[in-house]
Amino acid sequence: MDEKKWLAERFEAHRPHLRAVAYRMLGSPTEADDAVQEAWLRLGRTDARTIENLGGWLTTVVARVCLDMLRARGTRREEPLGAHVPEPESGSPNGPEQERLLTDSVGLALLVMLDKLTPAERVAFVLHDLFDMPFDEIAPIVERTPAATRQLASRARRRMQGATEPADADVARHREVIEAFIAASRDGDFAALMTLLDPNVVYRADRFAVQMGSAAELRGARAVAEAFKGRATAARPALLDGALGLAVVLGGHLRLVLRLTLANDRISDIDVVADPERVREVDVAFLAGQ
Repeated sequence: MDEKKWLAERFEAHRPHLRAVAYRMLGSPTEADDAVQEAWLRLGRTDARTIENLGGWLTTVVARVCLDMLRARGTRREEPLGAHVPEPESGSPNGPEQERLLTDSVGLALLVMLDKLTPAERVAFVLHDLFDMPFDEIAPIVERTPAATRQLASRARRRMQGATEPADADVARHREVIEAFIAASRDGDFAALMTLLDPNVVYRADRFAVQMGSAAELRGARAVAEAFKGRATAARPALLDGALGLAVVLGGHLRLVLRLTLANDRISDIDVVADPERVREVDVAFLAGQ
Protein backbone atom coordinates (compact mmCIF):
# COMPACT_ATOMS: atom_id res chain seq x y z
CA MET A 1 0.00 0.00 0.00
CA ASP A 2 1.48 3.38 -0.96
CA GLU A 3 1.80 6.14 1.62
CA LYS A 4 -0.97 8.33 0.17
CA LYS A 5 -3.51 5.50 0.25
CA TRP A 6 -2.45 4.52 3.77
CA LEU A 7 -2.87 8.13 4.94
CA ALA A 8 -6.28 8.39 3.29
CA GLU A 9 -7.47 5.27 5.08
CA ARG A 10 -6.28 6.59 8.43
CA PHE A 11 -8.01 9.91 7.75
CA GLU A 12 -11.28 8.14 6.90
CA ALA A 13 -11.06 6.25 10.19
CA HIS A 14 -11.00 9.62 11.99
CA ARG A 15 -13.64 11.31 9.80
CA PRO A 16 -16.73 10.46 11.97
CA HIS A 17 -15.06 11.94 15.07
CA LEU A 18 -13.85 15.02 13.19
CA ARG A 19 -17.29 15.65 11.71
CA ALA A 20 -18.92 15.26 15.11
CA VAL A 21 -16.53 17.88 16.54
CA ALA A 22 -17.13 20.26 13.63
CA TYR A 23 -20.90 19.83 13.71
CA ARG A 24 -21.12 20.64 17.41
CA MET A 25 -19.07 23.78 16.83
CA LEU A 26 -20.76 24.97 13.65
CA GLY A 27 -24.29 23.56 13.83
CA SER A 28 -24.32 22.98 10.09
CA PRO A 29 -23.69 19.64 8.34
CA THR A 30 -22.44 21.40 5.21
CA GLU A 31 -20.01 23.63 7.10
CA ALA A 32 -18.88 20.66 9.19
CA ASP A 33 -18.03 18.76 6.02
CA ASP A 34 -16.17 21.82 4.71
CA ALA A 35 -14.10 22.02 7.90
CA VAL A 36 -13.22 18.32 7.72
CA GLN A 37 -12.28 18.65 4.05
CA GLU A 38 -10.02 21.58 4.89
CA ALA A 39 -8.28 19.40 7.47
CA TRP A 40 -7.67 16.76 4.78
CA LEU A 41 -6.20 19.41 2.46
CA ARG A 42 -3.90 20.68 5.19
CA LEU A 43 -2.82 17.15 5.97
CA GLY A 44 -1.89 16.75 2.32
CA ARG A 45 0.42 19.75 2.64
CA THR A 46 2.09 18.36 5.75
CA ASP A 47 4.73 15.68 6.18
CA ALA A 48 2.62 13.08 7.98
CA ARG A 49 5.76 11.35 9.22
CA THR A 50 6.33 14.25 11.60
CA ILE A 51 2.88 13.85 13.22
CA GLU A 52 3.05 11.71 16.34
CA ASN A 53 -0.68 11.70 17.11
CA LEU A 54 -2.69 11.95 13.90
CA GLY A 55 -6.08 12.00 15.65
CA GLY A 56 -5.04 14.83 17.97
CA TRP A 57 -3.44 16.77 15.12
CA LEU A 58 -6.56 16.49 12.97
CA THR A 59 -8.85 17.48 15.84
CA THR A 60 -6.73 20.56 16.49
CA VAL A 61 -6.80 21.55 12.82
CA VAL A 62 -10.57 21.08 12.57
CA ALA A 63 -11.07 23.13 15.74
CA ARG A 64 -8.95 25.99 14.38
CA VAL A 65 -10.80 25.92 11.07
CA CYS A 66 -14.15 26.00 12.92
CA LEU A 67 -12.99 28.89 15.10
CA ASP A 68 -12.07 30.88 11.98
CA MET A 69 -15.48 30.08 10.45
CA LEU A 70 -17.31 31.16 13.61
CA ARG A 71 -15.34 34.41 13.71
CA ALA A 72 -16.10 35.00 10.03
CA ARG A 73 -19.82 34.78 10.81
CA GLY A 74 -19.40 37.69 13.21
CA THR A 75 -17.33 39.65 10.70
CA ARG A 76 -20.06 39.21 8.09
CA ARG A 77 -22.65 40.12 10.74
CA GLU A 78 -24.70 37.05 9.92
CA GLU A 79 -27.83 36.32 11.88
CA PRO A 80 -27.25 33.64 14.52
CA LEU A 81 -28.39 30.16 13.65
CA GLY A 82 -30.76 30.10 16.59
CA ALA A 83 -33.86 27.98 16.16
CA HIS A 84 -33.08 27.47 12.46
CA VAL A 85 -30.12 25.18 13.12
CA PRO A 86 -30.57 22.19 10.80
CA GLU A 87 -30.30 18.64 11.98
CA PRO A 88 -27.84 16.42 10.08
CA GLU A 89 -29.30 15.19 6.84
CA SER A 90 -29.42 11.57 5.82
CA GLY A 91 -27.42 10.39 2.86
CA SER A 92 -24.16 12.12 3.78
CA PRO A 93 -20.84 10.38 3.10
CA ASN A 94 -20.88 9.06 6.65
CA GLY A 95 -23.94 6.90 5.99
CA PRO A 96 -27.37 6.77 7.68
CA GLU A 97 -26.15 4.95 10.79
CA GLN A 98 -23.48 7.56 11.51
CA GLU A 99 -26.02 10.31 10.89
CA ARG A 100 -28.49 8.71 13.28
CA LEU A 101 -25.86 8.56 16.00
CA LEU A 102 -24.88 12.16 15.34
CA THR A 103 -28.47 13.31 15.49
CA ASP A 104 -29.07 11.41 18.73
CA SER A 105 -26.04 12.98 20.40
CA VAL A 106 -26.50 16.55 19.14
CA GLY A 107 -30.05 17.76 19.47
CA LEU A 108 -31.43 21.01 18.17
CA ALA A 109 -31.78 22.36 21.71
CA LEU A 110 -28.05 21.92 22.39
CA LEU A 111 -27.11 23.68 19.16
CA VAL A 112 -29.41 26.59 19.95
CA MET A 113 -27.77 26.95 23.38
CA LEU A 114 -24.29 26.71 21.88
CA ASP A 115 -25.20 29.57 19.57
CA LYS A 116 -25.38 31.87 22.61
CA LEU A 117 -21.63 31.55 23.08
CA THR A 118 -18.79 33.57 21.62
CA PRO A 119 -16.57 31.66 19.14
CA ALA A 120 -13.81 31.07 21.70
CA GLU A 121 -16.29 30.00 24.39
CA ARG A 122 -17.94 27.57 22.00
CA VAL A 123 -14.65 25.96 20.98
CA ALA A 124 -13.42 25.68 24.59
CA PHE A 125 -16.71 24.21 25.79
CA VAL A 126 -17.13 21.72 22.95
CA LEU A 127 -13.57 20.43 23.06
CA HIS A 128 -13.41 20.13 26.85
CA ASP A 129 -16.92 19.30 28.00
CA LEU A 130 -18.03 17.19 25.04
CA PHE A 131 -14.74 15.65 23.91
CA ASP A 132 -12.64 15.67 27.11
CA MET A 133 -9.71 17.53 25.57
CA PRO A 134 -7.46 19.01 28.31
CA PHE A 135 -7.24 22.77 28.65
CA ASP A 136 -3.50 22.87 27.95
CA GLU A 137 -4.23 21.44 24.48
CA ILE A 138 -7.19 23.74 23.83
CA ALA A 139 -5.32 26.88 24.94
CA PRO A 140 -3.18 27.28 21.77
CA ILE A 141 -6.28 26.87 19.59
CA VAL A 142 -8.16 29.76 21.23
CA GLU A 143 -4.93 31.70 21.85
CA ARG A 144 -5.31 31.86 25.62
CA THR A 145 -3.44 30.51 28.61
CA PRO A 146 -4.75 27.22 30.05
CA ALA A 147 -6.18 29.13 33.02
CA ALA A 148 -7.96 31.61 30.76
CA THR A 149 -9.23 28.74 28.62
CA ARG A 150 -10.66 27.07 31.71
CA GLN A 151 -12.42 30.34 32.48
CA LEU A 152 -13.84 30.43 28.94
CA ALA A 153 -15.36 26.97 29.33
CA SER A 154 -16.69 27.82 32.79
CA ARG A 155 -18.34 30.98 31.49
CA ALA A 156 -19.81 29.00 28.58
CA ARG A 157 -21.37 26.53 31.03
CA ARG A 158 -22.95 29.33 33.04
CA ARG A 159 -24.33 31.02 29.93
CA MET A 160 -25.79 27.77 28.62
CA GLN A 161 -27.41 27.11 31.98
CA GLY A 162 -28.95 30.57 31.91
CA ALA A 163 -26.91 31.63 34.93
CA THR A 164 -25.47 35.05 35.45
CA GLU A 165 -21.79 35.76 35.71
CA PRO A 166 -20.09 35.18 39.10
CA ALA A 167 -21.87 36.31 42.24
CA ASP A 168 -22.12 40.06 42.79
CA ALA A 169 -19.76 39.84 45.78
CA ASP A 170 -17.10 38.14 43.63
CA VAL A 171 -17.52 40.67 40.84
CA ALA A 172 -17.25 43.58 43.28
CA ARG A 173 -14.13 42.12 44.89
CA HIS A 174 -12.48 41.41 41.54
CA ARG A 175 -13.36 44.88 40.32
CA GLU A 176 -11.61 46.35 43.37
CA VAL A 177 -8.49 44.33 42.52
CA ILE A 178 -8.54 45.47 38.90
CA GLU A 179 -9.13 49.13 39.76
CA ALA A 180 -6.34 48.98 42.35
CA PHE A 181 -4.09 47.44 39.69
CA ILE A 182 -4.82 50.31 37.27
CA ALA A 183 -4.16 52.91 39.97
CA ALA A 184 -0.90 51.27 41.06
CA SER A 185 0.22 51.02 37.45
CA ARG A 186 -0.51 54.66 36.70
CA ASP A 187 1.14 55.82 39.94
CA GLY A 188 4.21 53.66 39.35
CA ASP A 189 3.63 51.98 42.73
CA PHE A 190 5.77 48.87 42.35
CA ALA A 191 5.06 47.56 45.85
CA ALA A 192 1.29 47.79 45.34
CA LEU A 193 1.56 46.03 42.00
CA MET A 194 3.44 43.17 43.65
CA THR A 195 0.62 42.69 46.17
CA LEU A 196 -1.99 42.53 43.41
CA LEU A 197 -0.16 40.02 41.20
CA ASP A 198 0.08 36.30 41.80
CA PRO A 199 3.77 35.37 42.34
CA ASN A 200 3.57 33.10 39.28
CA VAL A 201 1.54 35.45 37.09
CA VAL A 202 1.90 34.88 33.34
CA TYR A 203 1.60 37.71 30.81
CA ARG A 204 1.17 36.92 27.11
CA ALA A 205 0.60 39.27 24.19
CA ASP A 206 -0.35 38.58 20.59
CA ARG A 207 1.93 39.61 17.73
CA PHE A 208 0.01 42.85 17.13
CA ALA A 209 0.65 43.94 20.72
CA VAL A 210 4.31 42.99 20.34
CA GLN A 211 4.49 45.23 17.26
CA MET A 212 3.15 48.02 19.47
CA GLY A 213 6.07 47.54 21.88
CA SER A 214 4.80 44.89 24.29
CA ALA A 215 6.83 41.93 25.44
CA ALA A 216 5.58 38.67 23.97
CA GLU A 217 5.64 36.87 27.33
CA LEU A 218 6.56 37.65 30.91
CA ARG A 219 6.55 35.34 33.92
CA GLY A 220 6.54 36.19 37.59
CA ALA A 221 5.19 39.13 39.59
CA ARG A 222 8.40 41.14 39.50
CA ALA A 223 8.73 41.08 35.70
CA VAL A 224 5.06 41.91 35.15
CA ALA A 225 5.08 44.68 37.79
CA GLU A 226 8.11 46.27 36.12
CA ALA A 227 6.35 46.18 32.77
CA PHE A 228 3.21 47.88 34.14
CA LYS A 229 4.88 50.42 36.43
CA GLY A 230 3.94 53.89 35.23
CA ARG A 231 1.70 52.51 32.46
CA ALA A 232 -2.02 51.77 31.94
CA THR A 233 -2.87 55.46 31.56
CA ALA A 234 -5.45 54.66 28.89
CA ALA A 235 -6.75 51.42 30.43
CA ARG A 236 -10.31 51.22 31.74
CA PRO A 237 -12.01 48.37 33.59
CA ALA A 238 -14.65 46.70 31.45
CA LEU A 239 -16.59 43.53 30.91
CA LEU A 240 -15.02 41.60 28.03
CA ASP A 241 -17.53 39.03 26.77
CA GLY A 242 -19.02 39.19 30.26
CA ALA A 243 -15.74 38.77 32.18
CA LEU A 244 -13.87 41.53 34.01
CA GLY A 245 -10.80 42.84 32.23
CA LEU A 246 -9.20 45.99 30.84
CA ALA A 247 -9.88 47.88 27.63
CA VAL A 248 -7.44 50.41 26.21
CA VAL A 249 -8.90 53.32 24.25
CA LEU A 250 -6.57 55.57 22.27
CA GLY A 251 -7.68 58.42 20.05
CA GLY A 252 -11.28 57.52 20.74
CA HIS A 253 -10.84 53.99 19.41
CA LEU A 254 -10.62 50.66 21.21
CA ARG A 255 -7.06 49.50 20.48
CA LEU A 256 -6.55 46.45 22.66
CA VAL A 257 -8.06 44.43 25.46
CA LEU A 258 -6.43 42.68 28.41
CA ARG A 259 -8.18 39.53 29.59
CA LEU A 260 -7.44 38.96 33.26
CA THR A 261 -7.72 35.77 35.27
CA LEU A 262 -7.85 36.08 39.06
CA ALA A 263 -6.94 33.45 41.61
CA ASN A 264 -7.28 34.11 45.35
CA ASP A 265 -7.97 37.78 44.59
CA ARG A 266 -4.70 38.19 42.71
CA ILE A 267 -4.14 38.50 38.98
CA SER A 268 -2.71 35.20 37.75
CA ASP A 269 -2.94 35.57 33.96
CA ILE A 270 -2.92 38.52 31.60
CA ASP A 271 -3.70 37.94 27.92
CA VAL A 272 -3.29 40.97 25.67
CA VAL A 273 -5.21 41.06 22.40
CA ALA A 274 -4.43 43.81 19.88
CA ASP A 275 -5.36 42.01 16.66
CA PRO A 276 -7.95 44.44 15.19
CA GLU A 277 -10.20 41.63 13.97
CA ARG A 278 -10.22 39.86 17.32
CA VAL A 279 -10.69 43.13 19.22
CA ARG A 280 -13.78 43.89 17.10
CA GLU A 281 -15.22 40.52 18.09
CA VAL A 282 -15.06 41.29 21.81
CA ASP A 283 -18.26 42.44 23.47
CA VAL A 284 -16.96 45.35 25.55
CA ALA A 285 -19.05 47.02 28.24
CA PHE A 286 -17.27 49.75 30.20
CA LEU A 287 -18.09 49.75 33.88
CA ALA A 288 -20.17 52.58 35.35
CA GLY A 289 -18.18 55.35 36.97
CA GLN A 290 -15.24 54.94 34.59
